[in-house]
Amino acid sequence: MRAAVLRGHRSAPEVEQWQPPDVGPGEVLVELRAAPITPLDLLCASGTSYFGPPDLPYVPGVQGVGLVLNSASVPAGTMVWFSTRAGMAPGDGSLRECCSVAESDLVPLAFDVKPELVAALGLSAVAAWTALTWRGELHPGEQVIVLGAGGAVGQVAVQAARLRGARRVIAGCRSEGAAERARRCGADAVVRLDTEDVAELARRFTDASDGPADLVIDPLFGAPAAGALRTLRHYGRLVQLGSAAAETSPIHSSTIRSRCLRLLGYTNNELTASQRADALNTVLCYADAGQLSVDFESVSLDGVSQAWDRQARGEAPVRIVATC
Repeated sequence: MRAAVLRGHRSAPEVEQWQPPDVGPGEVLVELRAAPITPLDLLCASGTSYFGPPDLPYVPGVQGVGLVLNSASVPAGTMVWFSTRAGMAPGDGSLRECCSVAESDLVPLAFDVKPELVAALGLSAVAAWTALTWRGELHPGEQVIVLGAGGAVGQVAVQAARLRGARRVIAGCRSEGAAERARRCGADAVVRLDTEDVAELARRFTDASDGPADLVIDPLFGAPAAGALRTLRHYGRLVQLGSAAAETSPIHSSTIRSRCLRLLGYTNNELTASQRADALNTVLCYADAGQLSVDFESVSLDGVSQAWDRQARGEAPVRIVATC
């Protein structure tokens, strides 16, 4: 069986012959169709995540889409999305031709959405949707700032804010390509994040907004978060779900206290399996209707090593999905 095997924390996985998966109690056998290379995969593989360095060698891949081959509860041939704990706990992930997956981590797919798009959406879409609706408590008529709006999470967040009735969506983007993706997703205005000057970023967000903003969705942190925070109304909210720009942010105490702002952390790991499945199915319902999508690039499983390096160096402008 072919698999992308990681043998060093600072190297890319290489495709090689790997042992077939053992199917234990409560697990099913899934034949892979598509699996994304995500920031969480890169972080875990680096050995620097808060989960600790994973034991080597292992097959990365925290999510995938495939066909059920053998299960006590799901009919064979059912297309499913699934998650794994690869890199966060012992065991192999999705970047292999055949995977053993806990039945509790399966979501049978009821919508006619291509496996590559399902994989590209996946946990990024779950994070965007749930950060907006559950953690961010978005109400119709509110004004939303989405940072990193050209990434997978950001693209979904812009579209989801629209679908949930936001009156105005401002996208914060770090490149012109990202800005164009945000515009296609329905952003009303785009703010370029090409400076570390927090006051200047705050001015740009204020100029792009129609009065104070209500909610910020932040997968970046760093200066962009500090700038966006200054544009929030009294009791406004910022949902923090990533550190693509920086691990720290120059946020002033007076900014938070003067308007009684709420800074809310978010991680998919806090969701129950039911919450995760509900969010994914909601997103896929909109995707099936042609109302929600993300840009992605497909590569074969054999091309994972080069794709991994590109993603790690920041040279891949969109989510990369490996296919079998």
